[in-house]
Amino acid sequence: MHRFTVWLKRLLLAFFALVVLYQVWLFAWVLWWNWANPQSTRFMEIRLAALRQSDPQAQVKQQWVDYERISPHLKRAIIAAEDARFVDHEGFDWEGIQHAIERNQKKGRVVAGGSTISQQLAKNLFLTPARTPWRKAEEALITLMLESIWSKRRILEVYLNVIEWGEGIFGAEAAARHYYAATASQLSPSQAARLAGMVPNPRFYDRNRHAPGLARKTAIILARMPAAELP
Repeated sequence: MHRFTVWLKRLLLAFFALVVLYQVWLFAWVLWWNWANPQSTRFMEIRLAALRQSDPQAQVKQQWVDYERISPHLKRAIIAAEDARFVDHEGFDWEGIQHAIERNQKKGRVVAGGSTISQQLAKNLFLTPARTPWRKAEEALITLMLESIWSKRRILEVYLNVIEWGEGIFGAEAAARHYYAATASQLSPSQAARLAGMVPNPRFYDRNRHAPGLARKTAIILARMPAAELP
């Protein structure tokens, strides 16, 4: 019994040490990406692996563009659609989370998530789409790291460059070229609103570009854009 207890303590200590080391590893990447632009993300790797199951030569499309070269219309559209309190909160929109819970309870299924731009970026950079308590806990920790080290401007810049916008399409520049044969700096208000409306389900809207629901969302986002505050 004594030997079992000793080994159990050692296993627990080893597990705790691994968890701490993993957090340090994540923190190091967050520090590095405060000034170096991410070349890839966990979500990009997952999508690339899926694409290569049918085409071994498949590649994701993504081209980094600096904050100043992204249309302010797209910045406003994304904030209006995804996180209206982005510039004010510290990573978590508690009012938005409560509203999402109430909507989900009313519908009897998950129809709203309440995640902020910072939380979505944490997930995209390091995690998987799986909805598990461990992943949500990691997402919260990484969100705190991002909000503590990065400016809101940097968070939005990286977010706009790495989020998925279609089948193998990542970032604002690739999305603008894919859907409008334009650059990210040239997007009009209506084009930006439409792209923002695609964010929750980008691959579906890539295949169904004239879905009625997307047109309704675009109109709502367009109406909200003037009130969106940029960092």
